[in-house]
Amino acid sequence: MTPREKAIAELVNFFKEENNVELLATSVSDEKKSSNKIFQKYKIKDIVFLAIITACTLVTGAIMPLLTSVPLFGIIQLGLGIQFSLFPVIGMMKVRKPFALVLQSIFISIFLVFMFPPMMLLIACALVIEISVLLVFRGYKNDWACVFAGTLYMPMTIPLLYMYYNVFYTVSGNEKSAVSMFIGANNVGVIIGMTLAVMVVCFIGSVIGMVVAKELKKAGKLK
Repeated sequence: MTPREKAIAELVNFFKEENNVELLATSVSDEKKSSNKIFQKYKIKDIVFLAIITACTLVTGAIMPLLTSVPLFGIIQLGLGIQFSLFPVIGMMKVRKPFALVLQSIFISIFLVFMFPPMMLLIACALVIEISVLLVFRGYKNDWACVFAGTLYMPMTIPLLYMYYNVFYTVSGNEKSAVSMFIGANNVGVIIGMTLAVMVVCFIGSVIGMVVAKELKKAGKLK
């Protein structure tokens, strides 16, 4: 190779490298812009992961049939608080996109609706929580946004469950009488106490979920 050809080759390589650097910078910039978007497209792997994490929620919540036979208002939320906060938080920390909680609620409701119809209310609760997270945190980029959502998830069902039994559901044929099946359902102190207890349990479960998710990420198991 002549000196002239060598110089031309070096010049070509230089421009190639400069072009690669520019392309890399553009790619990084585009990736940052994409990650900063509040609303992002769901990938198949996102939906699959949320379905798997929902299965974990359901398996660990297998005590629910026993809880439905206990006539104490709010006992279902109290008994399922840990499971229904821990796993959803892991799901949201992996899939940090709006409606991650709604999707999990839909999957849960599909399995539990025939066992306990009011579980469909989880979807409505998830929608309210999703809107709150968007207004306060602008999505799930912040870890505490996931904890916030997980903490409120089950407690949100308490007022809706009360409305369901007191307004829409009937056992004896007399409207607004079904709620009397539950001990403490007409006692404001019991309702407030159970709601606070459920919130405490769900907060603990949410924090545990956040810690577990972080450890899984460190171990490379939750990318």
